[in-house]
Amino acid sequence: MRKLGKVFDSVADAYDAARPTYPDEMYHALSEVSGVEFAGAMAVDVGAGTGILTRALRARGSRVIAVDAGAEMLARLHSKVEDGGTVAVLADGNALPLTDGVADLVTYAQSWHWLDPVISIAEARRVLRPEGAIVGCWNFAHAAQADWLAAYEVRLAEACPTYWGQALEEWSVPPIAAALDVVEERWIAWTRLIGIEDFLLDLRSHSYMAALSPEAADELVARQRTELRKVFPEGVMHVPMRVYLVVGR
Repeated sequence: MRKLGKVFDSVADAYDAARPTYPDEMYHALSEVSGVEFAGAMAVDVGAGTGILTRALRARGSRVIAVDAGAEMLARLHSKVEDGGTVAVLADGNALPLTDGVADLVTYAQSWHWLDPVISIAEARRVLRPEGAIVGCWNFAHAAQADWLAAYEVRLAEACPTYWGQALEEWSVPPIAAALDVVEERWIAWTRLIGIEDFLLDLRSHSYMAALSPEAADELVARQRTELRKVFPEGVMHVPMRVYLVVGR
């Protein structure tokens, strides 16, 4: 996990500036399925990164312990949350430095797939209160909804040796549901409006891009820019998205 933290620390600026937030519908579904009211709840956000989910939970009245293995990622989070309701902890999600039974929610936003599938869930259960819930959520650009987006993913697969995504036949959502005893899964569709340059900045925040040499990454970004401008000549993109939400009681 320490090595992973360094990978994402290297792209912390891009991650903070361009990764998408989650739609309001996801939070409505999360509260409904989990039975946890955000106001006054204690959430442990594992793999919090720059705090996309952390900040949203805090805005809805939760207190949050944000756990991440990347010091630079947490520095971005800390710079944006200064009201005392959030604690940032540099730690491994497989070994949470927390006492038993402190949390109403343990959340993994774009992060659980980087952890040990057994140990991480055991840790989540340990720190949860009896009526708490384990939550996983992932934002995906929905490639099946747009030919241009499917072609974009194919170009990534061809250029990035460590690419993992919808252009691969063997790709699937992270198997967190199989690690939980009781689970409900939901898909929430939404549309992201974003400029091409911000979309390409988001691309640079992914681990498979960070694994490329700077020259190879720049070349791929330039190629993607050329192709995207053919589809969106005015520079504003309509990206079909969907959130995969999993809640375990």
